[in-house]
Amino acid sequence: MDKVLIVMTSGPDTPRRCATPFFFATLAAAMDYEVTMFFTIDGTLLLKKGMAETVFPKEGGKPVSAFIQDAVDAGVKLTACTASTELHDIKIEDLMDGVKMVGGAAMWQMAEDSKTLTF
Repeated sequence: MDKVLIVMTSGPDTPRRCATPFFFATLAAAMDYEVTMFFTIDGTLLLKKGMAETVFPKEGGKPVSAFIQDAVDAGVKLTACTASTELHDIKIEDLMDGVKMVGGAAMWQMAEDSKTLTF
């Protein structure tokens, strides 16, 4: 199975950039790709419990949490960079259920054999 890695650096301060990565992840999973999203910099903030419910890419539209749920339901794996969680003082218990914390080296290993997109 082909793999896709989506590196997410955009966060709550840039809401218009926050839905598309999850849409693409869901689409790739529906096309039978093995999809992992790696969150770093401000992207990690979207994984904090309750945060994605407050981020709206379009006024009057769905919150980012709905796009995240679609991706998770499609089988997309969510990983958070440990350096980024430290940057934002986020602990594993602060993150949504199912998120795995990984080091930066894990991102390079995932990227080595994946098609990679960045946001």
